[in-house]
Amino acid sequence: MKVLVVEDNPILRERIGRQFLKTAVVETAENAEQALRKASNDYTVMILDLGLPDMSGLRVCQEIRGAGIETPILVLTAEADVASRVSLLNAGADDYLIKPFHGEELRARVKALARRKPYRLMRELIEVGDLTINRDRRTVDRAGTAIYLTRTEFDILEYLLLNKGRVMTRDMIFDRVWNEDANGLNNVVDVHIKRLRDKIDRPFKIPLIHTAHGLGYVVDVLESV
Repeated sequence: MKVLVVEDNPILRERIGRQFLKTAVVETAENAEQALRKASNDYTVMILDLGLPDMSGLRVCQEIRGAGIETPILVLTAEADVASRVSLLNAGADDYLIKPFHGEELRARVKALARRKPYRLMRELIEVGDLTINRDRRTVDRAGTAIYLTRTEFDILEYLLLNKGRVMTRDMIFDRVWNEDANGLNNVVDVHIKRLRDKIDRPFKIPLIHTAHGLGYVVDVLESV
């Protein structure tokens, strides 16, 4: 299980993270900007504080669902009135927990949401045009031709395919594949994208990996971006 904890209070963020140290890989975000940047990763559950400093948790839910991301979201809120809870659910939250809460209940609710893992994340095969990848076997095929990729190349391609039609920035790709901040190493992403294109696109007529100039990369059956 992989959990993203979005909480601006460092003490509470650490306390929540400790609840899952033995059962999950825990990643954190301090604000809405970081949360939205990481949201496209394949998290099992996102734990989201309603009162973030740069954007409300409700708006974050709306942005995530608007981007087609299906990760189950558990919202932590101090709002106990019915109208607030209904607004959260309508915005795309799957469940909520009223502060203060017990760690045992938090773990139980996250465990329940984890059982709802979206179909999108469970798909073994992903296809775009004549390109197919098998996520379990980690194989790639285009137009009936098997293509060998390194582990890193496969991880980048898988990430782009999971987000077909959406621009993934260099920072987002770096965070996903290398699991750390880019810190000026965006050229590493560009180098691997070039290698991917040499294998995935250049031998074929229709390119699938496109550059969104000034932003990043996107996979789709398009002539240009």
